[in-house]
Amino acid sequence: MQSDDVVWTIIKNGFCSFKTKTRTDTFCRNEYNVTGLCTKQACPLANSRYATVREHDGILYLYMKTVERSHQPSRMWERVKLSKNYETALKQIDTHLIYWPNFLKHKCKQRFTKITQYLIRMRRLKLKSRRELVPLNRKVEKQERRREDKALVAARLDTAIEKELLERLKKGTYGEIYNFPSTAFEKVLDQEEVEEEEEEEEEEEAVPEFVADDEIEESDLSDIEELQGDAEQASDMETEDEEEVSPASIKKRPRRVEIEYETETEPPSKIPAV
Repeated sequence: MQSDDVVWTIIKNGFCSFKTKTRTDTFCRNEYNVTGLCTKQACPLANSRYATVREHDGILYLYMKTVERSHQPSRMWERVKLSKNYETALKQIDTHLIYWPNFLKHKCKQRFTKITQYLIRMRRLKLKSRRELVPLNRKVEKQERRREDKALVAARLDTAIEKELLERLKKGTYGEIYNFPSTAFEKVLDQEEVEEEEEEEEEEEAVPEFVADDEIEESDLSDIEELQGDAEQASDMETEDEEEVSPASIKKRPRRVEIEYETETEPPSKIPAV
């Protein structure tokens, strides 16, 4: 027969693996403890009739221990799944703990509310996007930088060797070498052909084009005549302005005077005799 008073005296005055003492208070690390404090009412070992609330993967369960199952440690705790609705879960606790002490009822409800609150906070934090701090290894970064530098140097060497070989091939220093890879040489030739084609297109664009008379319409001819007339008028106006602006040139140049003579012929009858 289990005696709760004897167990509590041993735990209080002796040793308990779940008990932790601090300056202010003593705490209990047992997972079935309702309050987390090392007291006679809250100790799950010193009470043959005990109840608590626990959480597994976001689901809340009500655990109950009775004296009738104390001789079977594997079946000592009875587990009841609580509903996700807060009010219905509180009603379940009341129905299952109807004849239990009020202290355990109150503490079970209090623990249930605390667990539901932190589950809601966890869901909200998961929905929010947060920045993650990723650690960086400096040694790996240095190794990658060195590899990049070496790769750049190797690429520069390859390009320099390629250019030198192409120049020698153009000059014909090697003669006829059949085993030499001609891919780079063909690339350069293709580039030169493209440049020549672009130059030819530019020259073709610069050459003027002549159009036959049949292709010119009457409206185009009238436009050309109007343009010529406007040009002549503009040149006349410019000459008049120059004459008005430069009086010295007027003094130097002699004026042209045109004299017209009019001769009147009378009939012969009226001519007096001399």
